[in-house]
Amino acid sequence: MSERLEDIAAAIVADGKGLLAADESSGTIKKRFDVIGVESTADNRRDYREMMFRAKEAMTKYISGVILYDETIRQKAADGTPLVDIIKAAGAIPGIKVDVGAKPLAGFPGDTITEGLDGLRERLADYYKLGARFAKWRAVIDIDTAKGVPSATSIASNAHALARYAALCQEAGIVPIVEPEVLMDGAHSIDTCYEVSKATLLKLYGELYAARVVLEGRSSSSRTWSSPARNRARRTVPKRSPRRRSSCFAKPCLWRCPALPSCRAARTTRKRRPTLTPSMSSARIRGSSPSPTAAPCRRPRRRPGAARRRTSPPARLPSSIAPT
Repeated sequence: MSERLEDIAAAIVADGKGLLAADESSGTIKKRFDVIGVESTADNRRDYREMMFRAKEAMTKYISGVILYDETIRQKAADGTPLVDIIKAAGAIPGIKVDVGAKPLAGFPGDTITEGLDGLRERLADYYKLGARFAKWRAVIDIDTAKGVPSATSIASNAHALARYAALCQEAGIVPIVEPEVLMDGAHSIDTCYEVSKATLLKLYGELYAARVVLEGRSSSSRTWSSPARNRARRTVPKRSPRRRSSCFAKPCLWRCPALPSCRAARTTRKRRPTLTPSMSSARIRGSSPSPTAAPCRRPRRRPGAARRRTSPPARLPSSIAPT
């Protein structure tokens, strides 16, 4: 397996494969073991995960990488083989969860900030020696229009933390999975979810650009769509969701990320595509400070006589992030 960040990022999102999340904390896995009457000991936790990692056919055909917990990445199987080596033997890539969870954001009731930057450089160096080649950090963005959540401070703080984490990962030779999760729980509409997601992504990519993160060596995960309260009767995703998702990701500056299937789909389904400059590495991103050598992303020109695309009324945003 190549050690280039770009190759690892592409392997993680290989067609027909996905990531196995085995990064439950000791507290979380204890709750699951309690349900089936199994004591949560180090050996039982190891045996449970070893059982999954040794499912060779499933691991080989369908798993591109495994997200591990700090305890698991250090464990050895019953026969003394490191669990990381078992994962590698199945053709998957070992990864590691490095954040320590979402905590309340001081001064902003209802908002959270994901912590874990303290000592991260040293931890990443240790994880690299243990075999990790990608990492995961999850930022949580909740929506409550009645309470003005999320605030602009919450979005900015989480985006900045994600960018710092990503830069430290790439410095250590580890591909960062950047996960800004806009929660879909609540009474808000899909249009509000779209607007909050768009605001979050624009701020995030501005921070990634400012932190000089190489987008080709980064993976992205964003689960942001639909509102259960709006679709409780049918339990289905609205028909507009795929179009909303594609339009949110269909930005020229986002296309360099190998892990945005929605963006890649937008490339092939949209009739008119932006004309990109030769060097996308210097594409300007809204909200970031342009480099003196930056080459702008040119917007597509409307064809003569073409009708303007009709747009829906703007969604209601929380007052804290709504434009003035």
